[in-house]
Amino acid sequence: MLTTRKKQTAIKKTQIHDKDTGSPDAQVSILSKQIDELAKHLKKHPKDNHSRKGLLKMVADRQSLLKYVLKKDPKRHKKIIKSLELK
Repeated sequence: MLTTRKKQTAIKKTQIHDKDTGSPDAQVSILSKQIDELAKHLKKHPKDNHSRKGLLKMVADRQSLLKYVLKKDPKRHKKIIKSLELK
């Protein structure tokens, strides 16, 4: 679970304008932060299958958002990948 402060810092990395919270860029940033935290949790608790299922869903959601951004604006896609250090 992300705190409000962590979520705000994740959004600031990729937001398009000052009040941007719902763009695909911001959503990918939030999901990436959640994925990182859940991955740390699963390293401590390897038998937590419910959390693992949630992690897989988050990864799929992030992937579909990235596909959408790639289709709409490839330059923005590269910027997101670079700023979040994905792939």
